[in-house]
Amino acid sequence: MQAEDWKSISKVRLERAVEFFGDSVALYNEGRYRSAASRLYFSAFHAMRAVLALDGIDRKHHSGIISEFRKLYVKTGVFDRTVSSIIATISLMRHDSDYDDYIPIDKEDLDDMIPKVKKMINDIQNYLEPIYGEEDNDTE
Repeated sequence: MQAEDWKSISKVRLERAVEFFGDSVALYNEGRYRSAASRLYFSAFHAMRAVLALDGIDRKHHSGIISEFRKLYVKTGVFDRTVSSIIATISLMRHDSDYDDYIPIDKEDLDDMIPKVKKMINDIQNYLEPIYGEEDNDTE
C-alpha cells in the first residue's frame, strides 16, 4: 500500500476517534455509562490506530494494536508514559461494560477517564496534524 493510502486511513481513523469521543460524552450525559465506557475505549483505540497507520501497521486483535502502540510510541517517549495506564484502565472498563453482567460502570469511573482520554486524543492530534501537513507539502 502507498504512503498516501496509509495517510488517508490515518485521517479516517483519527476522525473516528474524535467522533467516538463525542459519542461517549453524549452517552455519559444521558447517564448511559456502560455504552459511554465502550465508546470511550474505541475513541482511544482508533486514535492509536491512526498513529500506527502512518507506519503501515495494523493488527487483527486489539491487544496487537495496543502492544505496537506502546512499544513504538510510549516506550520511546513520543507519548507520555501515563498513556499506557490510560489504555489499560479504559480497556478493562470496556471489557467490563461489554461482557460482564454484574460489574457496574459508574459515573465516577468516567469522570476520571473522560478528561484523560480527551488529553490522549488531543496529544495524538497534535502529533499527527503536522505530519499530515508535511506530507501534503511534499506532494506539491
